[in-house]
Amino acid sequence: MGAMTTAATMTAVPACSPAPSGSPTGSPSSSSSSSSSSFGSSPGLPSSGPVSATGPTTAPSSPGAAGKPSGPRPLYLGTYTSAEGGGTGIGLAVYDPATGAVTGRGTLTGVTDPSYLAVHPDGRTLYAVAEGQDGRVTAIRLADRRILGTRSTGGAGPCHLSVHPTGRWLLSANYTSGSVAVHPIDDSGALGERTDLVTHSGPPPGPGRQGPHAHQIVTSPDGGHVLAVDLGTDTVHTYRLDTRSGRLTEAARAHTRPGAGPRHLTFHPGGRFAYLANEVDNTVAVCAYDPATGRLTIGEPQSTGADEGTNYPAQFLVTGDGRFAYLANRGHNSLARYAVEADGARLRLLGTTPVAGDFPRQIALSPDGGLLFAANQRSGTVSVFHVDRASGALRRAGEPYASPLAVCALPL
Repeated sequence: MGAMTTAATMTAVPACSPAPSGSPTGSPSSSSSSSSSSFGSSPGLPSSGPVSATGPTTAPSSPGAAGKPSGPRPLYLGTYTSAEGGGTGIGLAVYDPATGAVTGRGTLTGVTDPSYLAVHPDGRTLYAVAEGQDGRVTAIRLADRRILGTRSTGGAGPCHLSVHPTGRWLLSANYTSGSVAVHPIDDSGALGERTDLVTHSGPPPGPGRQGPHAHQIVTSPDGGHVLAVDLGTDTVHTYRLDTRSGRLTEAARAHTRPGAGPRHLTFHPGGRFAYLANEVDNTVAVCAYDPATGRLTIGEPQSTGADEGTNYPAQFLVTGDGRFAYLANRGHNSLARYAVEADGARLRLLGTTPVAGDFPRQIALSPDGGLLFAANQRSGTVSVFHVDRASGALRRAGEPYASPLAVCALPL
Protein backbone atom coordinates (compact mmCIF):
# COMPACT_ATOMS: atom_id res chain seq x y z
CA MET A 1 0.00 0.00 0.00
CA GLY A 2 1.61 3.27 -1.07
CA ALA A 3 2.71 5.93 1.35
CA MET A 4 1.05 9.32 1.35
CA THR A 5 0.48 12.42 3.40
CA THR A 6 -3.02 13.52 4.36
CA ALA A 7 -3.75 17.09 5.37
CA ALA A 8 -6.01 17.80 8.32
CA THR A 9 -8.24 20.52 9.59
CA MET A 10 -8.81 20.68 13.33
CA THR A 11 -11.68 21.74 15.54
CA ALA A 12 -11.39 22.19 19.29
CA VAL A 13 -13.83 19.63 20.67
CA PRO A 14 -13.55 17.56 23.86
CA ALA A 15 -13.72 13.79 23.52
CA CYS A 16 -13.54 10.53 25.38
CA SER A 17 -14.11 6.68 24.66
CA PRO A 18 -14.27 1.93 25.00
CA ALA A 19 -13.16 -1.96 22.88
CA PRO A 20 -13.92 -5.93 21.73
CA SER A 21 -14.11 -9.37 23.17
CA GLY A 22 -13.30 -11.24 19.99
CA SER A 23 -9.82 -9.78 19.48
CA PRO A 24 -6.66 -11.85 20.00
CA THR A 25 -6.43 -10.69 23.60
CA GLY A 26 -9.44 -8.63 24.16
CA SER A 27 -13.43 -6.43 25.58
CA PRO A 28 -16.09 -3.11 26.24
CA SER A 29 -17.19 0.27 28.05
CA SER A 30 -18.82 3.66 27.34
CA SER A 31 -17.94 6.37 24.86
CA SER A 32 -18.71 9.97 24.12
CA SER A 33 -19.03 11.30 20.61
CA SER A 34 -17.33 14.35 19.17
CA SER A 35 -17.67 16.19 15.90
CA SER A 36 -14.69 16.13 13.58
CA SER A 37 -13.48 17.80 10.43
CA SER A 38 -12.64 15.80 7.35
CA PHE A 39 -9.00 15.40 6.37
CA GLY A 40 -9.46 15.31 2.59
CA SER A 41 -8.83 12.12 0.66
CA SER A 42 -5.50 11.08 -0.78
CA PRO A 43 -4.46 8.37 -3.23
CA GLY A 44 -3.18 5.26 -1.51
CA LEU A 45 -5.13 5.80 1.71
CA PRO A 46 -6.94 2.61 2.72
CA SER A 47 -10.69 2.83 2.37
CA SER A 48 -11.35 3.08 6.11
CA GLY A 49 -13.53 6.16 5.93
CA PRO A 50 -12.65 9.83 6.23
CA VAL A 51 -9.49 10.76 8.08
CA SER A 52 -10.17 13.45 10.68
CA ALA A 53 -9.09 14.82 14.01
CA THR A 54 -10.71 16.72 16.80
CA GLY A 55 -8.98 18.83 19.39
CA PRO A 56 -6.43 21.65 19.46
CA THR A 57 -3.26 21.27 17.40
CA THR A 58 -0.89 23.13 19.68
CA ALA A 59 1.69 20.85 21.26
CA PRO A 60 1.89 20.57 25.06
CA SER A 61 4.78 22.30 26.75
CA SER A 62 8.15 20.56 26.83
CA PRO A 63 10.39 19.76 29.80
CA GLY A 64 11.77 22.72 31.68
CA ALA A 65 15.39 23.66 32.17
CA ALA A 66 15.80 21.32 35.14
CA GLY A 67 14.68 18.37 33.02
CA LYS A 68 11.36 18.10 34.85
CA PRO A 69 8.17 18.17 32.76
CA SER A 70 6.48 21.57 32.91
CA GLY A 71 2.82 21.89 32.00
CA PRO A 72 0.60 19.28 30.36
CA ARG A 73 2.17 16.38 28.48
CA PRO A 74 0.63 14.38 25.60
CA LEU A 75 -1.13 11.05 26.13
CA TYR A 76 -2.24 8.85 23.21
CA LEU A 77 -4.84 6.12 23.70
CA GLY A 78 -5.40 2.97 21.66
CA THR A 79 -8.76 1.26 21.18
CA TYR A 80 -10.76 -1.01 18.88
CA THR A 81 -12.94 0.90 16.42
CA SER A 82 -14.67 -2.21 15.03
CA ALA A 83 -15.88 -3.52 18.40
CA GLU A 84 -19.11 -2.66 20.13
CA GLY A 85 -18.45 0.14 22.59
CA GLY A 86 -15.12 0.91 20.99
CA GLY A 87 -13.68 4.29 20.14
CA THR A 88 -13.61 6.09 16.80
CA GLY A 89 -9.83 6.38 16.55
CA ILE A 90 -6.71 7.22 18.54
CA GLY A 91 -7.65 9.08 21.70
CA LEU A 92 -5.89 12.41 22.22
CA ALA A 93 -5.36 13.64 25.78
CA VAL A 94 -2.90 15.44 28.02
CA TYR A 95 -1.82 14.66 31.57
CA ASP A 96 -0.43 16.76 34.38
CA PRO A 97 2.93 15.22 35.40
CA ALA A 98 2.55 16.57 38.92
CA THR A 99 -1.01 15.45 39.69
CA GLY A 100 -1.62 12.71 37.12
CA ALA A 101 -4.88 14.35 36.04
CA VAL A 102 -5.87 13.48 32.45
CA THR A 103 -7.82 15.84 30.17
CA GLY A 104 -9.32 14.76 26.85
CA ARG A 105 -8.30 16.61 23.69
CA GLY A 106 -10.29 14.79 21.05
CA THR A 107 -9.80 11.88 18.66
CA LEU A 108 -7.65 11.19 15.63
CA THR A 109 -9.76 9.14 13.22
CA GLY A 110 -8.80 7.40 10.00
CA VAL A 111 -6.92 4.55 11.68
CA THR A 112 -9.02 1.43 12.28
CA ASP A 113 -8.50 -0.69 15.40
CA PRO A 114 -5.39 1.16 16.65
CA SER A 115 -4.85 -1.28 19.51
CA TYR A 116 -1.13 -0.60 20.00
CA LEU A 117 0.91 2.59 19.65
CA ALA A 118 4.61 3.46 19.63
CA VAL A 119 6.55 6.67 19.14
CA HIS A 120 9.73 7.27 17.12
CA PRO A 121 12.88 7.87 19.22
CA ASP A 122 12.94 11.49 18.05
CA GLY A 123 9.39 11.99 19.35
CA ARG A 124 8.05 13.40 16.08
CA THR A 125 6.10 10.43 14.67
CA LEU A 126 3.47 8.12 16.15
CA TYR A 127 2.95 4.60 14.79
CA ALA A 128 -0.24 2.55 15.17
CA VAL A 129 -1.28 -0.97 14.25
CA ALA A 130 -4.60 -1.63 12.56
CA GLU A 131 -5.46 -4.94 14.21
CA GLY A 132 -7.65 -6.47 11.54
CA GLN A 133 -7.61 -9.39 9.16
CA ASP A 134 -5.79 -7.21 6.65
CA GLY A 135 -3.10 -6.03 9.06
CA ARG A 136 -1.63 -2.55 8.60
CA VAL A 137 0.66 -0.06 10.27
CA THR A 138 0.25 3.71 10.03
CA ALA A 139 2.62 6.64 10.60
CA ILE A 140 1.27 9.94 11.98
CA ARG A 141 3.28 13.16 12.21
CA LEU A 142 2.62 14.58 15.67
CA ALA A 143 3.35 18.24 14.96
CA ASP A 144 0.16 18.61 12.91
CA ARG A 145 -1.36 15.11 13.25
CA ARG A 146 -1.02 14.35 9.56
CA ILE A 147 -1.21 10.72 8.50
CA LEU A 148 2.01 10.10 6.57
CA GLY A 149 0.99 6.74 5.18
CA THR A 150 -0.22 3.21 5.80
CA ARG A 151 1.50 -0.07 4.89
CA SER A 152 0.44 -3.70 4.95
CA THR A 153 2.06 -5.93 7.58
CA GLY A 154 1.59 -8.94 5.32
CA GLY A 155 -0.36 -10.72 8.03
CA ALA A 156 -3.49 -10.68 10.17
CA GLY A 157 -4.15 -9.18 13.57
CA PRO A 158 -1.04 -7.08 14.24
CA CYS A 159 -1.14 -6.43 17.99
CA HIS A 160 2.29 -4.98 18.75
CA LEU A 161 4.90 -2.76 17.15
CA SER A 162 8.14 -1.07 18.15
CA VAL A 163 10.73 1.19 16.58
CA HIS A 164 14.31 -0.04 16.28
CA PRO A 165 16.71 2.16 18.31
CA THR A 166 18.28 3.44 15.06
CA GLY A 167 14.92 4.99 14.20
CA ARG A 168 15.18 3.49 10.70
CA TRP A 169 12.99 0.39 11.06
CA LEU A 170 9.48 -0.36 12.33
CA LEU A 171 8.93 -3.88 13.68
CA SER A 172 5.45 -5.39 14.01
CA ALA A 173 3.96 -8.67 15.27
CA ASN A 174 0.96 -10.28 13.52
CA TYR A 175 -0.88 -12.24 16.21
CA THR A 176 -3.43 -14.10 14.09
CA SER A 177 -1.06 -15.21 11.34
CA GLY A 178 1.93 -15.74 13.64
CA SER A 179 4.41 -13.59 11.74
CA VAL A 180 6.67 -10.57 12.22
CA ALA A 181 7.29 -7.77 9.72
CA VAL A 182 9.86 -5.04 9.09
CA HIS A 183 9.25 -1.67 7.41
CA PRO A 184 11.82 1.04 6.68
CA ILE A 185 11.33 4.53 8.13
CA ASP A 186 12.49 7.53 6.11
CA ASP A 187 13.74 10.89 7.38
CA SER A 188 10.19 12.26 7.60
CA GLY A 189 9.03 9.35 9.74
CA ALA A 190 6.99 7.83 6.90
CA LEU A 191 7.04 4.08 6.21
CA GLY A 192 8.41 2.39 3.11
CA GLU A 193 7.48 -0.92 1.56
CA ARG A 194 7.91 -3.95 3.81
CA THR A 195 11.45 -5.39 3.67
CA ASP A 196 10.79 -8.68 5.44
CA LEU A 197 8.04 -10.96 6.71
CA VAL A 198 8.89 -14.04 8.78
CA THR A 199 6.21 -16.58 9.68
CA HIS A 200 6.81 -18.74 12.75
CA SER A 201 6.39 -22.20 11.24
CA GLY A 202 7.89 -24.06 14.22
CA PRO A 203 8.02 -25.45 16.80
CA PRO A 204 4.56 -27.08 16.90
CA PRO A 205 1.83 -25.13 18.69
CA GLY A 206 1.55 -25.44 22.46
CA PRO A 207 -1.29 -27.26 24.23
CA GLY A 208 -4.68 -25.90 23.19
CA ARG A 209 -3.18 -23.75 20.41
CA GLN A 210 -3.85 -24.15 16.69
CA GLY A 211 -0.79 -22.34 15.41
CA PRO A 212 1.78 -19.60 16.02
CA HIS A 213 0.64 -16.29 17.53
CA ALA A 214 3.33 -13.60 17.51
CA HIS A 215 2.43 -11.26 20.38
CA GLN A 216 5.39 -8.91 20.66
CA ILE A 217 8.56 -7.83 18.88
CA VAL A 218 11.20 -5.79 20.67
CA THR A 219 14.88 -4.89 20.30
CA SER A 220 17.42 -5.82 22.97
CA PRO A 221 18.93 -2.87 24.91
CA ASP A 222 22.26 -3.19 23.09
CA GLY A 223 20.47 -3.04 19.73
CA GLY A 224 22.13 -6.25 18.59
CA HIS A 225 19.07 -8.50 18.38
CA VAL A 226 15.33 -8.43 17.84
CA LEU A 227 13.20 -10.76 19.97
CA ALA A 228 9.72 -11.96 19.01
CA VAL A 229 7.47 -13.53 21.65
CA ASP A 230 5.13 -16.21 20.26
CA LEU A 231 2.26 -17.20 22.55
CA GLY A 232 1.04 -19.97 20.26
CA THR A 233 4.29 -21.96 20.16
CA ASP A 234 5.62 -21.18 23.67
CA THR A 235 8.72 -19.70 22.08
CA VAL A 236 10.81 -16.54 22.08
CA HIS A 237 12.61 -16.15 18.75
CA THR A 238 15.83 -14.12 18.55
CA TYR A 239 16.72 -12.49 15.23
CA ARG A 240 19.55 -10.39 13.88
CA LEU A 241 18.30 -7.39 11.90
CA ASP A 242 20.44 -6.36 8.95
CA THR A 243 20.21 -2.58 9.35
CA ARG A 244 21.12 -2.06 5.69
CA SER A 245 18.57 -4.37 4.07
CA GLY A 246 15.92 -4.68 6.78
CA ARG A 247 16.07 -8.47 6.69
CA LEU A 248 15.77 -10.76 9.72
CA THR A 249 17.95 -13.82 10.34
CA GLU A 250 17.08 -16.16 13.19
CA ALA A 251 19.89 -16.48 15.76
CA ALA A 252 18.30 -18.47 18.61
CA ARG A 253 15.10 -19.83 20.14
CA ALA A 254 14.06 -20.12 23.75
CA HIS A 255 11.18 -22.31 24.89
CA THR A 256 8.93 -21.95 27.90
CA ARG A 257 7.36 -24.97 29.50
CA PRO A 258 4.48 -26.32 27.36
CA GLY A 259 1.29 -24.30 27.68
CA ALA A 260 2.86 -21.27 29.35
CA GLY A 261 1.72 -18.96 26.55
CA PRO A 262 4.42 -16.25 26.66
CA ARG A 263 3.00 -12.83 25.86
CA HIS A 264 5.34 -10.01 26.80
CA LEU A 265 9.08 -9.56 27.48
CA THR A 266 10.69 -6.54 29.15
CA PHE A 267 14.42 -6.02 29.59
CA HIS A 268 16.18 -4.81 32.70
CA PRO A 269 18.13 -1.62 31.86
CA GLY A 270 21.39 -3.48 32.57
CA GLY A 271 20.72 -5.51 29.41
CA ARG A 272 21.62 -8.93 30.85
CA PHE A 273 18.20 -9.99 32.14
CA ALA A 274 14.59 -9.78 30.99
CA TYR A 275 11.20 -10.59 32.51
CA LEU A 276 8.63 -12.70 30.71
CA ALA A 277 4.86 -12.63 31.33
CA ASN A 278 3.19 -15.97 30.53
CA GLU A 279 -0.46 -15.32 29.74
CA VAL A 280 -1.85 -18.84 29.62
CA ASP A 281 -0.43 -20.44 32.77
CA ASN A 282 -0.47 -17.24 34.86
CA THR A 283 3.25 -17.13 35.66
CA VAL A 284 6.29 -14.91 35.16
CA ALA A 285 9.93 -15.84 34.63
CA VAL A 286 13.32 -14.17 34.89
CA CYS A 287 15.36 -14.70 31.72
CA ALA A 288 19.14 -14.44 31.30
CA TYR A 289 20.20 -12.77 28.05
CA ASP A 290 23.54 -13.13 26.27
CA PRO A 291 24.14 -10.01 24.12
CA ALA A 292 26.84 -11.73 22.07
CA THR A 293 24.64 -14.56 20.79
CA GLY A 294 21.13 -13.29 21.49
CA ARG A 295 20.47 -16.43 23.47
CA LEU A 296 17.69 -16.15 26.05
CA THR A 297 17.60 -18.63 28.94
CA ILE A 298 14.16 -18.77 30.58
CA GLY A 299 14.13 -19.37 34.34
CA GLU A 300 11.65 -21.14 36.58
CA PRO A 301 8.03 -19.94 36.72
CA GLN A 302 7.15 -17.49 39.51
CA SER A 303 3.97 -16.07 40.99
CA THR A 304 2.07 -13.17 39.44
CA GLY A 305 0.58 -12.32 42.83
CA ALA A 306 -2.78 -13.52 41.49
CA ASP A 307 -2.76 -17.17 42.47
CA GLU A 308 -6.51 -17.58 43.01
CA GLY A 309 -9.15 -17.37 40.30
CA THR A 310 -8.65 -16.83 36.59
CA ASN A 311 -5.88 -14.43 35.65
CA TYR A 312 -4.04 -13.51 32.47
CA PRO A 313 -0.84 -11.52 33.04
CA ALA A 314 -0.47 -8.94 30.31
CA GLN A 315 2.65 -6.79 30.48
CA PHE A 316 5.80 -6.11 32.50
CA LEU A 317 7.40 -2.74 33.20
CA VAL A 318 10.77 -2.01 34.79
CA THR A 319 11.66 1.34 36.33
CA GLY A 320 14.46 3.33 34.72
CA ASP A 321 16.78 2.71 37.67
CA GLY A 322 16.12 -1.03 37.43
CA ARG A 323 15.00 -1.34 41.07
CA PHE A 324 11.32 -2.26 40.62
CA ALA A 325 9.11 -4.11 38.15
CA TYR A 326 5.34 -4.04 37.66
CA LEU A 327 3.00 -6.58 36.08
CA ALA A 328 -0.55 -5.99 34.81
CA ASN A 329 -2.90 -8.78 35.91
CA ARG A 330 -6.11 -9.16 33.87
CA GLY A 331 -8.81 -11.00 35.81
CA HIS A 332 -7.28 -10.34 39.21
CA ASN A 333 -7.36 -6.70 38.05
CA SER A 334 -4.23 -5.71 39.90
CA LEU A 335 -0.71 -4.44 39.44
CA ALA A 336 1.90 -6.72 40.95
CA ARG A 337 4.99 -4.99 42.33
CA TYR A 338 8.39 -6.69 42.43
CA ALA A 339 11.74 -5.72 43.89
CA VAL A 340 14.49 -6.34 41.33
CA GLU A 341 17.54 -7.84 43.02
CA ALA A 342 21.01 -9.19 42.18
CA ASP A 343 21.53 -6.68 39.34
CA GLY A 344 18.38 -7.91 37.61
CA ALA A 345 18.82 -11.65 38.12
CA ARG A 346 16.05 -12.00 40.69
CA LEU A 347 12.47 -10.79 41.21
CA ARG A 348 10.89 -10.65 44.66
CA LEU A 349 7.13 -10.17 44.82
CA LEU A 350 6.24 -7.30 47.17
CA GLY A 351 2.47 -7.34 46.75
CA THR A 352 -0.36 -6.21 44.50
CA THR A 353 -2.33 -2.99 44.09
CA PRO A 354 -5.94 -2.91 42.80
CA VAL A 355 -5.94 -1.31 39.35
CA ALA A 356 -9.32 0.43 39.84
CA GLY A 357 -10.52 -0.92 36.50
CA ASP A 358 -11.35 -4.12 34.65
CA PHE A 359 -8.84 -6.09 32.54
CA PRO A 360 -5.63 -3.98 32.47
CA ARG A 361 -4.26 -4.93 29.09
CA GLN A 362 -1.31 -2.54 28.91
CA ILE A 363 0.72 -0.39 31.30
CA ALA A 364 3.28 2.37 30.74
CA LEU A 365 5.46 4.70 32.78
CA SER A 366 5.69 8.42 32.07
CA PRO A 367 9.11 9.40 30.66
CA ASP A 368 10.23 10.74 34.04
CA GLY A 369 9.06 7.56 35.79
CA GLY A 370 6.81 9.44 38.18
CA LEU A 371 3.49 8.09 36.92
CA LEU A 372 2.19 4.69 35.83
CA PHE A 373 -0.74 4.45 33.38
CA ALA A 374 -2.93 1.34 33.10
CA ALA A 375 -5.28 0.87 30.11
CA ASN A 376 -8.29 -1.11 31.37
CA GLN A 377 -9.97 -2.73 28.39
CA ARG A 378 -13.31 -3.93 29.77
CA SER A 379 -14.07 -0.93 31.96
CA GLY A 380 -13.01 1.53 29.25
CA THR A 381 -10.80 3.50 31.61
CA VAL A 382 -7.22 4.56 32.16
CA SER A 383 -5.99 4.45 35.76
CA VAL A 384 -3.06 6.65 36.76
CA PHE A 385 -0.76 6.02 39.74
CA HIS A 386 1.99 7.99 41.42
CA VAL A 387 5.18 5.91 41.71
CA ASP A 388 7.14 6.16 44.95
CA ARG A 389 10.74 6.09 43.76
CA ALA A 390 12.09 4.82 47.09
CA SER A 391 9.72 1.90 47.67
CA GLY A 392 8.10 1.38 44.27
CA ALA A 393 4.69 1.71 45.94
CA LEU A 394 1.78 2.90 43.81
CA ARG A 395 -0.76 5.53 44.86
CA ARG A 396 -3.79 6.23 42.70
CA ALA A 397 -3.93 9.72 41.19
CA GLY A 398 -7.67 10.43 41.36
CA GLU A 399 -10.46 8.66 39.50
CA PRO A 400 -9.75 6.70 36.30
CA TYR A 401 -10.13 8.55 33.00
CA ALA A 402 -12.91 7.27 30.71
CA SER A 403 -11.61 6.10 27.34
CA PRO A 404 -13.60 3.64 25.18
CA LEU A 405 -12.16 0.13 25.12
CA ALA A 406 -8.83 1.40 26.39
CA VAL A 407 -6.15 -1.10 25.32
CA CYS A 408 -3.08 1.12 25.11
CA ALA A 409 -1.92 4.27 26.91
CA LEU A 410 1.19 6.02 25.60
CA PRO A 411 2.38 8.97 27.73
CA LEU A 412 5.06 11.22 26.23
